[in-house]
Amino acid sequence: SGQKVCYGAFKHSCYKLAYFQDLSRRVGFQEARQACEIDGGALLSLESESEQQLIENMLQNLTKSGSGISDGDFWIGLWRSGDGLATSSACPDLYQWADGSMSPFRNWYTDEPSCGSEACVVMYHQPTANPGLGGPYLYQWNDDRCNMKH
Repeated sequence: SGQKVCYGAFKHSCYKLAYFQDLSRRVGFQEARQACEIDGGALLSLESESEQQLIENMLQNLTKSGSGISDGDFWIGLWRSGDGLATSSACPDLYQWADGSMSPFRNWYTDEPSCGSEACVVMYHQPTANPGLGGPYLYQWNDDRCNMKH
């Protein structure tokens, strides 16, 4: 399930948001990636600040829709394969888009990516969380363990 929205101004003309309040329906990174591919798409790759803003607006509209949306991060298609240099200063450069996009655009939260065993990326959506060093946990990116359920 999910809400599909199409725009003509971006390379990726259609987007589909899937938000599950029921924690048992949330999935890990690979499951989310496969679900997108089965649906004929790919996990989101963000190529610009304007596309990031579009997605933020879509999430705000979803929140306003009265669906009772609460905290729950969203998987995006950025990930790091292998752990060879995961703890080195080169780690942030090892992230790649699952759809093969070469976009250098990044929107990391302060002190992210933390690397180590966290190799898959979410877009924060935690409206009820107290703000941290980088402000509210809304829409910036965080690397997380790939088996976490989002």
